[in-house]
Amino acid sequence: MEPANTQPNNPLHGVKLVAILEHLTDLYSWDELAARVNINCFKSNPSIKSSLKFLRRTPWAREKVERLYLKSIKK
Repeated sequence: MEPANTQPNNPLHGVKLVAILEHLTDLYSWDELAARVNINCFKSNPSIKSSLKFLRRTPWAREKVERLYLKSIKK
C-alpha cells in the first residue's frame, strides 16, 4: 500500500527549492528573474542563499517563483 502523502500528479513534489532556484538562475540572469518576479531578493545583491532564506519565509513570493519554474519546465 502506498503512503497517503504521495502526490503523483504534483510536478513540484520532491523538487527542492534550491533546485528550483538553480534551474531558474541557469535559465535566466538575476536581472531577468527580477523582471519576471518582482521581489527584492532578486534585485538587491542577489544570491541563492539570500533568495532561499527569503522564499522560505514568504509564501506569496515562493508561489510566484514556483509558478515561473513550472512554466519554464513546460516549454
